[in-house]
Amino acid sequence: MKGRRLLSNYEGLPPIKEECCDDSSETTAEVKYLNTNRLEPCNKFQDCLIRDKAQAILTNKLQHAKYDAASSPSLCASISEEILTAAKEMGFDRYKYMVTVLIVEKAGQAVNVVSRWVWDVQRDTWISAKYETDTFIALALIMACYYD
Repeated sequence: MKGRRLLSNYEGLPPIKEECCDDSSETTAEVKYLNTNRLEPCNKFQDCLIRDKAQAILTNKLQHAKYDAASSPSLCASISEEILTAAKEMGFDRYKYMVTVLIVEKAGQAVNVVSRWVWDVQRDTWISAKYETDTFIALALIMACYYD
């Protein structure tokens, strides 16, 4: 409270010096908008477009690849980043995406992939794309969740 009190006989709130009330500063507060009451997206998600794009990315990246356990994690990460970027560039309104890519060696085994989600069945969806060679199978899962 240094510099706020002036000599005054008034027992209420202390007066404020005029130099503290200078409104000539150019700083402005950041504007925060409230949520809208819109429950549906303007640009509704079209899963066939993302599926085709993910399939094209898998084919492009993996058509000449052979299975290698050492390089598969980095390959999965780069493919998932590329699919995520492609999904965001499509401009579907108010969606958040999660992309998972699995590369599994073909060794005569069975593979079960199980996922659980809690979401709105009317607005949220998922897409899968698969690419298969003689040495491995690649599976991409794309989850699109509506975000208000």
